[in-house]
Amino acid sequence: MSPRAGTMRLACMFSSILLFGAAGLLLFISLQDPTELAPHQAPGIKFSIRPQQPHNDLPPGSSQDGPFKAATERVYRDLSSRAPRGLSLRVSQDPQAQLNVGTRLRPRQRRRRLLIKKMPAAAALRANSSAGTLVRPAPGALDGRWASLRETQRERKRVMREACAKYRASSSRRAVTPRHVSRIFVEDRHRVLYCEVPKAGCSNWKRVLMVLAGLASSTTDIQHNTVHYGSALKRLDTFDRQGILHRLSTYTKMLFVREPFERLVSAFRDKFEHPNSYYHPVFGKAILARYRANASREALRTGSGVRFPEFVQYLLDVHRPVGMDIHWDHVSRLCSPCLIDYDFVGKFESMEDDANFFLSLIHAPRNLTFPRFKDRHSEEARTTARITHQYFAQLSTLQRQRTYDFYYMDYLMFNYSKPFADLY
Repeated sequence: MSPRAGTMRLACMFSSILLFGAAGLLLFISLQDPTELAPHQAPGIKFSIRPQQPHNDLPPGSSQDGPFKAATERVYRDLSSRAPRGLSLRVSQDPQAQLNVGTRLRPRQRRRRLLIKKMPAAAALRANSSAGTLVRPAPGALDGRWASLRETQRERKRVMREACAKYRASSSRRAVTPRHVSRIFVEDRHRVLYCEVPKAGCSNWKRVLMVLAGLASSTTDIQHNTVHYGSALKRLDTFDRQGILHRLSTYTKMLFVREPFERLVSAFRDKFEHPNSYYHPVFGKAILARYRANASREALRTGSGVRFPEFVQYLLDVHRPVGMDIHWDHVSRLCSPCLIDYDFVGKFESMEDDANFFLSLIHAPRNLTFPRFKDRHSEEARTTARITHQYFAQLSTLQRQRTYDFYYMDYLMFNYSKPFADLY
């Protein structure tokens, strides 16, 4: 065989091998599952070719992109369709923030059992009803009223933002820390964040959150100690940083405020005019020792009998013998409204309308209404503007002015008028 013929034969054999190899590769590819050809996933992102089933609730801590994104977008659409103009119900556009929902700092325990045994349905309806009405009025039945409440919300937020821009210009550049959210309670089912302002309906709002979370069937059977000293509701600062930021960017954030002087008098009456095993020995004894001349030995021993002018002296003293307390601290410090953009700002003075409106916005059960009962000392009249004036009449004009100055940011941010004509 000539060298030329041998070379041609080798070339033909090599070409045949290549053709057979290419045909085999095509056959192999045609037989593969297309899901195996998906590109490699980026760290933290999970691809899924299967269509996702709709989820009603996203468990806290889930990092699945499909169900989380669908649930978040559905909540945003539901709230946006009925939210007042001006409510900033934002969904984070950062995919990593959406994927990493955040987990608790401690291992997740078994689902907590109900705090209150379920009541019969009829009894639950009666317990959660107000003035004999079994359910809240639907928004469609009160279109005019709902439109007015939307406008009220927009105006409250505008006033709050303007006050922050004028006096707290640097707040928007600060990072949110666990301290800023330590008074915020979390309800994951309806994606609600509630900032607790003591003496502004906080006990009953926490009862409502417990019912929303499925921890109780009725607000009426939840005792005061369960509300304030139990661990049923989680605070936002118990989550890791990712969990805090996720909830701040996707949950509905709300707070309720109260006229500052009225809130102060309500706190004084509750803590100092009734037996109290904490406020009398801790605050009362220190106040009496510092501001009452010739205090009796019995008063100094028990801390009972603090008078309102003495209490105000303590409040205004830059060198207080004891620290500040949440029951009379500024709302601007408790809830950081210049740092956290609240979606809903309610007022104690219009509690029924504001609460029903908010519960409708989050699609709460129709039979759930805000409780109207007084949490403690139910036999005693609620603190009103008239009662507040009686207490402040015990003070000098200068003391009233200094107290107004103390709460000035709360008066300004929440658009409360001056309670006395002689204030400047």
